[in-house]
Formats: sequence, C-alpha cells, structure tokens
Amino acid sequence: MAESKVKSPVKARKPESHLAMVRRARKINRELAEVYPYAHPELDFENPFELLVATVLSAQTTDLRVNQTTPALFAKYPTPEDMAAAVPEELEEIIRPTGFFRAKARSLIGLSIALRDNFGGEVPGRLADLVTLPGVGRKTANVVLGNVFGVPGITVDTHFGRLARRFGWTADEDPVKVEATVAEIFPKSEWTMLSHRVVFHGRRICHARRPACGACPISALCPSYGVGETDPEKAAKLLKYEKGGQPGQRLKPPADYPGEPARPAGTVTVEVSE
Repeated sequence: MAESKVKSPVKARKPESHLAMVRRARKINRELAEVYPYAHPELDFENPFELLVATVLSAQTTDLRVNQTTPALFAKYPTPEDMAAAVPEELEEIIRPTGFFRAKARSLIGLSIALRDNFGGEVPGRLADLVTLPGVGRKTANVVLGNVFGVPGITVDTHFGRLARRFGWTADEDPVKVEATVAEIFPKSEWTMLSHRVVFHGRRICHARRPACGACPISALCPSYGVGETDPEKAAKLLKYEKGGQPGQRLKPPADYPGEPARPAGTVTVEVSE
C-alpha cells in the first residue's frame, strides 16, 4: 500500500520582541531595496498637478488603467484652471474607464477650483493644505509630497497595508493607524522609498489571493511564509510585471526600469486590481 504524503505544516515562529521585529523590518526594507532598486511611482506624470489628478483617479482601479486614460485627459485639461472650467459630462466621459467616474469627476473639478481659487493654481506642498482639497486624503497627499516635493511620507494603499500585516509590522486595518505604526519603525528618510518597495513587492510577488511564497526573495524574513504557493516552479508562474516577464504599468517608465513599458489603451488586457 502506497504511503500517503502529508505536507509538513509551516514551522511556528517563536514570539518576537518589539526590538527584534524592528530589526527584521529594517532588514526587509534593505532586502527590498536590492530586489527593487528601480522602485518608483507607477503613475505617469510630468508635474505636481498631473500626479495629484492621476492619484485621485487610481482609487479602485489599476495604475495601468489610469496611465492609459490620462494622456487624453491632460491634453484637454492641462492646468487646474482648465479642469475647473470643465463640462462635467465631458470630463466624465474621458475618465469613465477608471470607474466611479461621476464621483471622480466631481473631485477633480472641485480640487481644481480649490487650486485655482485658494492656491494660485499651484499644488501646495503641505499635507495640511493638500487634505483640504476635494477627494484628497492622507494617502494621496503623501504620494504627491513624497514624489514631487521631497517630503517623506508613507503611502498606505491596499498593497502596503496587506504586506505590513503579513510582515508582522502591525495588526491594524485602518490606514491611518498603519501609517502611524510603521512610521515609528523606520527612519523618516526611508518612508517614501519604503512605500514604493513594499507596493512593488505586493504587486509583483506577495499578491492578495495567491502570494508567490516559493519565489519570494525575502521569505526567510517573513512570518507569513506559507500562506501562498511554496513550490518554486508553481510560484514562479504567479509573478507579475517585470518579474513575470510582462509589461509594467507605466507607458513612460523611468530609464532604469528593467521591464517593458505598458501599452496604450486598446492594445493590452488590463489586469483586475487585487
């Protein structure tokens, strides 16, 4: 009679002190910096206004879908003054592919009016000012501050929150609490790049539904190893974007991006956001 094969359970880790967790967290950050030396914001933009608008549009959709939509958007409305005067129905039609287009159109027109009337048509460089704009919360504000003003910030999107919990940095679900907890673990100078690295890892390897644990370069540091596919060959098939030999999300990626640029709308199938 053939001997039945029983998978060995994932070995339980010993309780970890706060100091040990901090040291492990910082080692994860260093390892991710080596894995993703090219980490960057995955929204196409050329100025603060474009990044602000693109980030608002990115809610509940992929950055790729936003990047395929914004060329036409910015061609028609290149400045806050132009977008403030937009006919809502015309703006809605352009951004329709990003979903929730009516609510997003209201936010874009509202924030553009606020920029025109309250900030001289310029995107402000302070968090306190940015969060007064319609449709702009801490996540969007931190994206803009960190990537165009050089002000460190932690961007807690769904990917960052998921990995922060899997890595054992926090148990919180609330983005504001996650941001505050993680901010105490890492030096302020690391906040912006940490955000990019963690989000890159979440999109490429540590997916929501089927993490590619067997292909993860930081698996030895992760207390959640085993929640996903551990077989190396099977895990390798789960890799996305440049790690899986596929195009990235930006139509115009940075020069050091090792993968291929995304294609314009109509030439590539858009992945469903996790």
